[in-house]
Amino acid sequence: MIIDDVHQGIRKNRKKKRVGRGPGSGHGKTSGRGHKGFFSRAGSSKRTGFAGGTTPLFMRVAKRGFSNAKFRLKVAAVNVSALEIFDAGTEITPDFLKDKGFTNGPFDVVKILGDGELTKKLTVKAHRFSASAKQKIEAAGGTVEELPRTKPESKKRRGVSAALAAAGDTVSGAAGEAKDAAAAATGAAAGVVASAAEAVAGAAESVKETLTDDDASADAGDSEE
Repeated sequence: MIIDDVHQGIRKNRKKKRVGRGPGSGHGKTSGRGHKGFFSRAGSSKRTGFAGGTTPLFMRVAKRGFSNAKFRLKVAAVNVSALEIFDAGTEITPDFLKDKGFTNGPFDVVKILGDGELTKKLTVKAHRFSASAKQKIEAAGGTVEELPRTKPESKKRRGVSAALAAAGDTVSGAAGEAKDAAAAATGAAAGVVASAAEAVAGAAESVKETLTDDDASADAGDSEE
């Protein structure tokens, strides 16, 4: 094929076909719709899967049974040859691999496979290891650590957790404010009690002085008599 033949007969930016402009336009009268019938009427269209009025195929196919595909475990596989680019002594974790772009999309577990060779001493932490991968990592002087699988939190659960955390912060803040207010009220009450005690003591001292003066006056009157 000659490269110039690729674009032969292709018209870019073709103008829209104008119909219903009379017989002389080439698309007059029925305007390409034909005579009568459903598709000659305005608003006629054929939806996807329409089978001319008979039962469509997607309705005739049985839909019994259960599929576990929605709940299957999503495994992100990484070969030991891909870990060769890291320096010796590097700690490899699922989050580390995700940040470096070794895993695409969401996953439940990370599995290290034994394809390729590894010469670096690495500390590899993952949820699963193949027998050959574990052997090659340990042969290179590295260590293998299997992590327990943690089920990712759903969006609904994350929303509930966030709401509970916000509510906890609000309650903690309110409790702190109430504690400060109680301490302030206690201090104010203690001040009022102290003031009242001072006032009572002052009044008692005044009464005592008055009684003492009266006794002295009475003794003086008795002596004069």
